[in-house]
Amino acid sequence: MAIYAFEDRRPVIAASAYVSPTALVIGNVIIGERCYVGHGAILRGDYGSIEVGDESAVEEGVIVHARPSDWTHIGRRVTVGHGAMIHNATIDDGAVIGMRAVVSDYSHVGAGAIIGEMALVRRRQTIPPHKTAVGVPARVVGDVAPRHRDMSHWAKEIYVALAARYAAGGMVRLDPVEQ
Repeated sequence: MAIYAFEDRRPVIAASAYVSPTALVIGNVIIGERCYVGHGAILRGDYGSIEVGDESAVEEGVIVHARPSDWTHIGRRVTVGHGAMIHNATIDDGAVIGMRAVVSDYSHVGAGAIIGEMALVRRRQTIPPHKTAVGVPARVVGDVAPRHRDMSHWAKEIYVALAARYAAGGMVRLDPVEQ
């Protein structure tokens, strides 16, 4: 895996977390217990800082960054969907960020909220807890339904288990002859 210190800033990654060999983790990045950081994800804490809470999933192709001397906080049991971008924002526990969504500078996504695919949470925008927001710019369209909460819980369990399976050696590189 590509894990780098940058000057005096060093990543801290829990032993139970899985970080893909193709992910890039640079500088002041803290990754909690039983997290999954997918293939091609970039977490860049070179001049800002990033914290990913326990049991969160940062899926494939996600980009996470922070402004100089600032933080991006991703809470506990958060799912950040494929190709999303999180920049200098706060995402509270249990939230879901949909595929290709953008959560921009100084925005705040409340606990258990769901941000739909390709939504844009604008600079300094707040999405309240347990609300669903969609669109460009993101607009709250209602409460998180029980079925969505159940699906989110199920998906989080899958990624916690997947992190453990990957960490235990589930992914094995094959030589071209073996394919």
